[in-house]
Order: sequence, then structure tokens, then C-alpha cells
Amino acid sequence: MTRYALLLFATASLAACSAPHVAPAPDAGWAHYGGDAGGQRYSQADQITPDNVRRLKPVWSFSTGDMAAKGAAMDRASFQVTPILAAGRLYLCSPFNAASAIDPATGQALWRFDPQIATDVRYPNDFNCRGLAYWRNPAAPADAPCAERIFMNTNDRRLFALDAATGRACPGFGKAGFVAAIPGVTLTRPGGAQITSPPVVTKGLVIVGSSLDDNQKVEETSGAVHAFDAVTGQLKWRFDPLDSARPAVRAGAANVWAPMSVDEARGLVFLPTSSASPDFYGAARPGNGGHANSVVALKAATGELAWGFQTTHHDVWDYDVPAQPTLATVTYRGVTSPAVIQTTKQGLLFTLNRDTGVPVIPVEERAVPQGGAIGETLSPTQPFPVAPKSLAPNRIAAQDAFGLTPWDRAACRKLLEGARNEGLYTPPTTRGTIIYPFTGGGSNWGGIAFDPTRQIVYANTSSALHKVTLIPADTVKAARAAQPDVEISPNAGARYGMKRELLRSPLGLPCNPPPWGELSAIDMHDGKVLWRVPLGTTRDLAPGSQLFMRGTGTPNFGGPIVTGGGLVFIGAAMDNYLRAFDARSGKELWKGRLPAGGQATPMTYVWKGRQYVVIAAGGHSKSDTKRGDQLIAFALPD
Repeated sequence: MTRYALLLFATASLAACSAPHVAPAPDAGWAHYGGDAGGQRYSQADQITPDNVRRLKPVWSFSTGDMAAKGAAMDRASFQVTPILAAGRLYLCSPFNAASAIDPATGQALWRFDPQIATDVRYPNDFNCRGLAYWRNPAAPADAPCAERIFMNTNDRRLFALDAATGRACPGFGKAGFVAAIPGVTLTRPGGAQITSPPVVTKGLVIVGSSLDDNQKVEETSGAVHAFDAVTGQLKWRFDPLDSARPAVRAGAANVWAPMSVDEARGLVFLPTSSASPDFYGAARPGNGGHANSVVALKAATGELAWGFQTTHHDVWDYDVPAQPTLATVTYRGVTSPAVIQTTKQGLLFTLNRDTGVPVIPVEERAVPQGGAIGETLSPTQPFPVAPKSLAPNRIAAQDAFGLTPWDRAACRKLLEGARNEGLYTPPTTRGTIIYPFTGGGSNWGGIAFDPTRQIVYANTSSALHKVTLIPADTVKAARAAQPDVEISPNAGARYGMKRELLRSPLGLPCNPPPWGELSAIDMHDGKVLWRVPLGTTRDLAPGSQLFMRGTGTPNFGGPIVTGGGLVFIGAAMDNYLRAFDARSGKELWKGRLPAGGQATPMTYVWKGRQYVVIAAGGHSKSDTKRGDQLIAFALPD
């Protein structure tokens, strides 16, 4: 060997010895929308750590093809999917319900199924598909067609069963592989209902919720949950959260639009229910509304009620239970319990016993503002957990109005001074009422992540203001004509319609002080908040502004995940990044640039010894972040 060759060999050997070595890891999956059937959003994967996370790089991307194929419909699309890993493939759906299977190592497409939904229909939550569900039929031979199935809800209210290996519709399921997911419903308009969240599968049943068009009429479409036979598609049971309140209640909705959870061992399915219709005026629905605004546990095999716990009584604030109930084991003040942890739009975190629904962390009924609109009968109290303290601010005075200059601050102050504003649960009125947190949260559909080894909850929250004004029914039509760009809804059959406005300054900034988005860690041993940090920047909302507007955070959609490596990964904010935070300190350690908005919950898995972190980067129609159609995977260098 020549001297030059020896020098090269020595240099290469030295480099190899000094380079960080990442050991192959055992394979770890993400088989359900929430990581596991109980929605913990936790992975044991620990190859990526606080010490090496800065080395994460994009390693593959997958395009659904929507940007090229869907044209103007992309303005009404939100790419919120969290893929699942099952049967050796990643499965995802596009906002237009095109389901795909891809290779976990390369992102290469394996199959695609497109149900060809119409793109000219206006849905209440635009085009959206948050996830899919996988099921293995234990009675089918391993190599039989549709022995392994992917179930998908569609925007146009169909439930499909697809062969997990080929993507072909399963012919024995309903009619040509699908059934009507909300059977027997007649809608006022074609887009009056849709399904945005994934189904759950348990006990041989596929269980499906719905998303309805709010504030259109008093007697809205039923919010019943339906269960179908996973092999044949036959309807097995239905559960309407309002049935226990009828005939006194004249309303619809109370639907389950957020994801559900399953406890296989107990045979229970957990539902997060929404408010009864209409959202902001409840004269036709006296009382607390049965099991609206509740965490409801059903016996999965029959649909019978096991228990229910209501998080908002007689809701007139659109405070749906917005996120998947998280099933965990919690040791609070030395007592260990199987628990359901539920976050809310109010920024409250309820912890309930999984068997009984009795609070694990005590809940107090506290007096709230009264004096609603004509005909309204409010609940005198509302439930508040004693811990943790609210994760989102809920009281603001006019003098607290935010602005960059005296001019825009004065404009925001004027908006606050003109409205009724007595803190959380101030009832809507014809004068206009401040709803804080706004109806987007607090928390929303992204939910929480739970680390079972340390019993820590990680939750992202938003902070913004809505002003809701009740409008006499006979003036709604004129109001809509005069303000065509403002959300005004009729509440047909009620004394009042409603107007909902996001309070922003003339510069377009929220009228409440920042941070407008935060990420928090809560120790469930005592309910104390361990840390809280701003989430997101204004970089992609107003380029350059992040240089002088630091620590603002942004309103956010999507949720966190937490790993055995000690990291919290989250997109969600209104800038185009996926971020990694130190799970112990809340310090932001890394951020990866995305080609579009990352308003989706990421997922992680280990495949053939390598850990990947994957997120949908496609933007969110309601927050108008940059659109795209790519699934992006990050990993450490090979």
C-alpha cells in the first residue's frame, strides 16, 4: 500500500471512529390513528434523542397528486391525515378520500384507491380525511382477499372496506365495498354532513361518527353514532346522545366529529360528543342536553351506555368535546386508576375513571355568568377540574387589548368595550358576547400526547377571541346581504340567528395578547404544569415579522406525539415547520422546514432498524396556510 493510500485509509478510519453511531432499533409501529387504540400518541422508539435530533433530514416524500388534479378545490382542502403502519405498509388518505398504501422505507406508492367524490360540494369543514383504520379478520385464511382490511370514511358519507394488500374494494361489504355511513338521513343540502375523522374497529364492528353543518336549524340532523359488521357492512346498532333527553329537547347534532377510542379488554368505546343544535341559542333544548358535550363510554358489542360525563352543561358556546379521549393509567396523589383524559376547547383537562366516569382528579361545579337571551335557561354552574389549571387564558379586559401601535390597539379595545364580557361562559346576547377561548380552542381535534413511563401529558392550545352576536330571526337575511363575508347563520326555527366574528386588529393580528399558541407539559401525579412554551412563529403569515415579534406562537391545528427517546414532535402551528421539543424541559431542539402547512398530527415508527418521523404537509383551509399534497418523512442519516 502506498503512503498516500495509507493516509487515506487512516483518515477514513478516524472519521468512522469519530462519527456518531446510531444502533439499529427494533421495529415499532403506529397501528392506529392515535398511535394505539387508546390514543396515547406515544411511541417507544428511542433512536432519535435530544442529543442527535439536530441531524434529522428529509429522507423521502410522497405526493397524493391533489395539487395537479384538484385545481381550485384545493382552496377548500385541509391535509390533516395521520398515517398508520400495519401489515408492512403505511396507509393514508388525501383530503378527497383517495386512499394510498406506500412503502415505509421509501415512500414509493404500492396502491391507490379513489372513490371519486364530487369536488363541487360545499362541506362544513371543507375537504378533509384525518385517517384510516386497519383490521385483521381472525376468521379468514391468511391469504384470502380482504382478510386484512382498511376502513375509510368519506366526505360524502360512505364507509369503504378495502383489501389492505391491493386497495380493491371488498365485494362482500355492503354494496360493492361500501355502505351509507349515516343511514336513513335526508339532508337539506348535499354538503350538510360529512365524516372527517377515522372510524374505529373493535369486536368485529366498525364504528362511525359524523360532522354536521352547525347553526343552520333547530332540529338538525341526528348526531347518532353507527356500528357496522366489519365483514358484511350490516348495521348492528346506533347511539344518539340526545335520546335520553327527549322529548323535552327539540334538537339535533350532539354528534361525534372527533376521533373515538377503544378499550379492547373492557369492551368499551369512548365517544367525544359535540353540542346540540343550534350552538349559541338553546331555548328549544332545556336542561343539560342528555349526553351532548360529554365523554361517553359505550359497550362496544351492543351500543349500550356504560357511563357518561358532561364537560359543559347546556352548551351555548360551541364548546364541543373536540378531541380523542386518551386512555391511560394515572397515579394521582398516590392512587393509581385506569383513566380517560379529555382535553376541551375551554383549555380544561378532565381525568375520569375508565370504568365509572367518576373524576380521578376532583371536579367542582362553579357558578358562571347568567342572564341569557330571551327564552334561554342557562345552567347556573359549570364543571371545573381542580387540576391542572386552565391551559388557555379565558378572561380579558378591554384595557388588555393587543396591538403593535396605539392605532390598532385602540381599534381592538373598542371591539372589546362594545361586547358583553364577563369571562368564561358569558352567554351570547344581541349585544354581542366575547367567547374566550374562541370556538377553535383551547384544544382542538389534535388532542394530547401521553408518556406512560413518566405520566406526563403534552397538550397544544390556541388563544384567540370570537365575538358572537344573536340576530333576531326576521333580520338574518338582511344581515347576510349587508355582510356577505361574515359568518351569519339562520338557526331556522329559533328566535335568533347568529353572527360569529374572529376579533382581529386592522393589521390582521389577534386582539388578545400573545402567545397565540402554546405547548404545555402536565405531570398527572399532581396535575401541575411543568412547562409551557410558545408554539410557532409568524414567519409564514407575515415574512420578516418573526424578527421583531418573538414568542408570539400562533393558533394551531393538529397535535403532538411523544417518544421513548425523550422528544415531543409537533407541526400544528401556522408556519411550515415540524418541530422537536425536549420532553423534560420544553426547549425547542430542532425544526424541519416543510413545503406547505403542517396542520396535521405527525407519527413515528421504526422500520428495519431505522426510526422515521412522518407528517402531512398540505395546509389547512380554515387558517389559509400554504396548500400542498406531500407526506414528508424525516430520519437520521443512514
